[in-house]
Amino acid sequence: MPARLLLISSSTLHGSGYLDHAAPEIRDFLGPDVRRVLFVPFALRDVAGYARQARERFASMGYALESAHETPNPADAANQAEAMFVGGGNTFRLLDNLQRLGLLPVIRRRVERGMPYVGSSAGSNVACPTLKTTKDMPIVELRSFAALGLVDFQISPHFLDPDPASTHMGETQEERIVQYLEENDRPVAGLREGAMLSVEGDTVLLKGSSGMRVFRRGHEPVEV
Repeated sequence: MPARLLLISSSTLHGSGYLDHAAPEIRDFLGPDVRRVLFVPFALRDVAGYARQARERFASMGYALESAHETPNPADAANQAEAMFVGGGNTFRLLDNLQRLGLLPVIRRRVERGMPYVGSSAGSNVACPTLKTTKDMPIVELRSFAALGLVDFQISPHFLDPDPASTHMGETQEERIVQYLEENDRPVAGLREGAMLSVEGDTVLLKGSSGMRVFRRGHEPVEV
């Protein structure tokens, strides 16, 4: 079965609540056949509070939600899940937990066999081949930057366009992506807040309200 993913830039859009802007796309993506969703909360330290928030939001969309931290064996839970939601937070902490719990090969195998995968922010980052386009601080040391590799490109969530009026002297997000491409050759989707990518096999469809910029080594960025 073709891999199915919904990769969201951010869980919250300015002026709306948690996952409000993405709820119609999540319902459309999961469809009527999915009843229960396994939540991966490990990007935040307060996993219990995070699970409560996600459970309430998914219940309002018509889905029961179980959090991986509540299960005796998260890898077994992932093996049996109908669908999965990987929430945002610190990407390094998320990938560290996925590595330590042995979840990377399990999730990869399940998605390759057709399990729907919804990721938001850090959850979208770890769907990529590596963590190299995250903007989070490395608050834990990883065994490897290698992530799930469910898509063959990188995502830079929360993408911000350069502000010509800004007096900030640090690198813009665009400049940091260009630096990534000086050392790496995978395309990068600069996904603005409010945007998301729906992946069905080899087809990638941009959805949401804000668009994205695509960066390729040796080419000018392209607005999509």
